[in-house]
Amino acid sequence: MANHEVMLGGQNNGGSGSAGGGSLGHNQPVVLNHNQSMAMGQNHGLGMGPAHDQEARMGQIHDEHEDDGNEYEQENGLSIEEKPEHEVQDVHLHGGSSGLEMSDHNELTDSHELDENMELAVIQHEDMTMDSMHDMNLHQALVVTSPVIQQRTLAASSNYELHVGQEFPDVKACRRALRDTAIALHFEMQTIKSDKTRFTAKCASEGCPWRIHAAKLPGSPLFTIRTINDSHTCGGISHLGHQQASVQWVANSVEQRLRENPNYKPKEILEEIHRVHGITLSYKQAWRGKERIMAAMRGSFEEGYRLLPQYCEQVQRTNPGSIASVYGNPADHCFQRLFISFQASIYGFLNACRPLLGLDRTFLKSKYLGTLLLATGFDADGGLFPLAFGVVDEENDDNWMWFLSELHNLLEVNTENMPRLTILSDRQKGIVDGVDANFPTAFHGFCMRHLSESFRKEFSNAMLVNLLWDAAHALTVIEFEAKILEIEEISQDAAYWIRRVPPRLWATAYFEGTRFGHLTANIVESLNTWILEASGLPIIQMMECIRRQLMTWFNERRETSMQWTSILVPSAERRVAEALERARTYQVLRANEAEFEVISHEGTNIVDIRNRCCLCRGWQLYGLPCAHAVAALLSCRQNVHRFTESCFTVATYRKTYSQTIHPIPDKTLWKELSEGDPDAGKAIEMIINPPKSLRPPGRPRKKRVRAEDRGRVKRVVHCSRCNQTGHFRTTCAAPI
Repeated sequence: MANHEVMLGGQNNGGSGSAGGGSLGHNQPVVLNHNQSMAMGQNHGLGMGPAHDQEARMGQIHDEHEDDGNEYEQENGLSIEEKPEHEVQDVHLHGGSSGLEMSDHNELTDSHELDENMELAVIQHEDMTMDSMHDMNLHQALVVTSPVIQQRTLAASSNYELHVGQEFPDVKACRRALRDTAIALHFEMQTIKSDKTRFTAKCASEGCPWRIHAAKLPGSPLFTIRTINDSHTCGGISHLGHQQASVQWVANSVEQRLRENPNYKPKEILEEIHRVHGITLSYKQAWRGKERIMAAMRGSFEEGYRLLPQYCEQVQRTNPGSIASVYGNPADHCFQRLFISFQASIYGFLNACRPLLGLDRTFLKSKYLGTLLLATGFDADGGLFPLAFGVVDEENDDNWMWFLSELHNLLEVNTENMPRLTILSDRQKGIVDGVDANFPTAFHGFCMRHLSESFRKEFSNAMLVNLLWDAAHALTVIEFEAKILEIEEISQDAAYWIRRVPPRLWATAYFEGTRFGHLTANIVESLNTWILEASGLPIIQMMECIRRQLMTWFNERRETSMQWTSILVPSAERRVAEALERARTYQVLRANEAEFEVISHEGTNIVDIRNRCCLCRGWQLYGLPCAHAVAALLSCRQNVHRFTESCFTVATYRKTYSQTIHPIPDKTLWKELSEGDPDAGKAIEMIINPPKSLRPPGRPRKKRVRAEDRGRVKRVVHCSRCNQTGHFRTTCAAPI
């Protein structure tokens, strides 16, 4: 046998050679420690030199934890069993300190569990040969093949063998197999000809003779490899990317993982592909690959808009009495608006909920963006009770006017029996105008969350923000004014900013309607756990996610309330119990059968049990007797529970969730279920295209603060129209 010289490079070796490793002669034993890495440069494969002018290349080594039975692949397409015996030399690896052994059965096996951090590579030298083996008792035998220069950690399995006569179901399967082989063996492939009857490709490296040709069998869809030159002289690719690692390949690689976990992030996809295949991809490739699989699983975003008319028809068919309507632009049929409200929600709000409605919105994160508008009530126990949902292409005044108009049409069927409505929202002009136009008799209050956030941005002072909330919670005008004076002592500008917003719109002491203690709509924050996940889905999938959540809520809350044995819901029972505890220390003087004077350490309050009011205003504002009212009721032996609002009773709560939100069948059954329905034909004929707004693919760009800008004082802008700071003339909202 010709002389070979084997170069082993280790992490701590400082010898000569291109890898900086030591030289191993035929008389030198090889000792491998678990923590020692033998490699040339950063190569992670096992390379062997030529034997009798036959070039062979061994793939990378699979992680034992993933596949204990992987074999080395020969790049020329011939398996070890097919090669003549004199052309085959195999290596047996022992994980112990004895080094390398030749197996008697010509198999390359790993008989010891190697460390995950251990890397082994044998690098070819130009005149690398092996003399007669000195002593077989040394358990050392090395076979050398063509060099492997990639920085990889995996090996090709026998699935990547290519040989003449190999058959594939069709040309697509043939292309996929060749692509997977090129990726596994770390060379890039260039397609020369690809059509329905033939496929020809060569190695992308200039001058490399590797070439393959496959053609369709006559009278059959099968493709077969006709010719193959599987010799490589290029040494493979020298970078960590890969030309054949397309978006579709990424999608195929992580399809099973995404089906098991749809929340699998693009960053995690990148990490897995790099760990398994040794390929570095861009974030955009991983993102697009995930989107392709998710579209196959849940339907594409475009299909979602196209099926919206049929979906609305199914909502009304499975949940009679529900409202579901979609609107498109008459000119180009692009999506504009969607309104959905389930019959169970309508019934519960009109017949059992408090006459209190919150308006909010959240921006969608799907491919075509858009905004989700929400109208939400509150049940007796303080839980959110979603009433209606609107999806619009963008948030503007016209879309808010449309949404509130649809909401008015929904509620007007029972306005005679329902008390005057109280609506909470932010100060956006479109909402204010929409409420005034569609609910002229309703009490409209501003949500304190939005108001305090605007105040905090203007005056970055936590004490001022806390005082603002104290002023909002104050039950009497005297308490409110005292808090405003405290703010004025700290900052006159802050006090002026607050007084510009009419207190009747946000302060409890001045508000004319009944808010039942709710100062904020607080919708999006409360629904944050699942509404954010739904906001990135196609539109039908998003609405289905919302429907399923509501269906689950209705069932769970209905079953929970059946276990309650009290008269009032738990939150109301706790408040009444607290009032009872405080009332025991109060002194009560009776003026007549309805009027009482209650004396406490806080002062004197007058209670009228006939009109259900107290001078502290707690009874009127919260709907439950305050401590002064409880003291008066106890003094005349009245049942406190009889003087609470009916919406706080368990019976009313059960009525709120008495109706059912029914499931909707899969989209594959819609056409069959709609046969014979005259309205279904109109839904099928209606065309809805995606909106024009389009979210660019990839990770959203973040606005980063440069180091030199940190701590820099912001320039105060000034409005030339109202002489106030914080905005320009073009964005001024002050009345003309």
